Amino acid sequence: MQKLSFIIKRLFKAVVVLLAIVVLNFFLIRAAPGDPAQVMAGEAGAADAKFIEQLQEKFGLNKPLHEQLAIYVGGIVTFDLGYSYRQEQPVAKLIMDRLPATLLLTGTAFFISIALGLLFGAIAASRVGTLADTAVTSLALLFYATPLFWVALMSILLFSVVLGWLPAYGMVTVGANLTGFAYVLDVAEHLVLPALTLGLFFMAIYTRLTRSSMLEVADMDFVKTARAKGVHPARITRVHVLRNAVLPVITLAGIQAGQIVGGAVLTETVFAWPGIGRLMYDALFQRDYNLLLGIFFVSSAMVLLFNLITDVVYTFVDPRIELK
Repeated sequence: MQKLSFIIKRLFKAVVVLLAIVVLNFFLIRAAPGDPAQVMAGEAGAADAKFIEQLQEKFGLNKPLHEQLAIYVGGIVTFDLGYSYRQEQPVAKLIMDRLPATLLLTGTAFFISIALGLLFGAIAASRVGTLADTAVTSLALLFYATPLFWVALMSILLFSVVLGWLPAYGMVTVGANLTGFAYVLDVAEHLVLPALTLGLFFMAIYTRLTRSSMLEVADMDFVKTARAKGVHPARITRVHVLRNAVLPVITLAGIQAGQIVGGAVLTETVFAWPGIGRLMYDALFQRDYNLLLGIFFVSSAMVLLFNLITDVVYTFVDPRIELK
């Protein structure tokens, strides 16, 4: 009952924060230079003032900002994200068509980063001062400092162009028309490079955080007591040290789980991955306001959702923590 009450309170706060984000994003997008009507008129080859006025009237761009805001917020409340005047489709449909690809990419990258980060962090902490510790921390620093786009381009050059092991772009092989298990394998092959590229950066963060947290916990009294009692070192590392050291990792991972969706823009663009990151990139240059706002709304909602999930998971990892 206590957890249910906590979830309800947090959901209410999340709704308030989400509405504030919607209003802020609306004004930030409208403050950006460029007029969608002029962009569409230029693409149509008819940039005269009359045609631009017709486009502005058709999509409500000639109304005062407060009226446009009221219409947009009213649509959000009724789960209507509006209409993309550039794509000529409902925003919700465009996002839902692309969202599974983004969730597949970011979910895989998130799992890779957490699993490898905890593993390498534990190895470095248990062998502090050795060659293994130096190698792990050096690699973590390297992946953290290296720009994502450079890692993406070099991985394409090495594994796709030179070695020919993995496809360089897209989510599936164009024209293959695969089905069943063959389709799954094809998607998995296309997923390897973008997921690793996105996951390695966050892996470096979790590796360094796990190492430092484990070293801090290892000096605490309850760990020294376990050693004095003759508990096996592997059990001390696994049960006493790692379980307590993983708490700050979970906190940071929960915060970044939602952010990683927005961070996939660069990765999706380089690898031509058909997700909402690539969709947002295209919408930005097309001045597609409604589509941009819809993507920002979904991304913000996912950040808030993952933060709530993190708080709940935290209590299972450490039962001493109470939800209030």
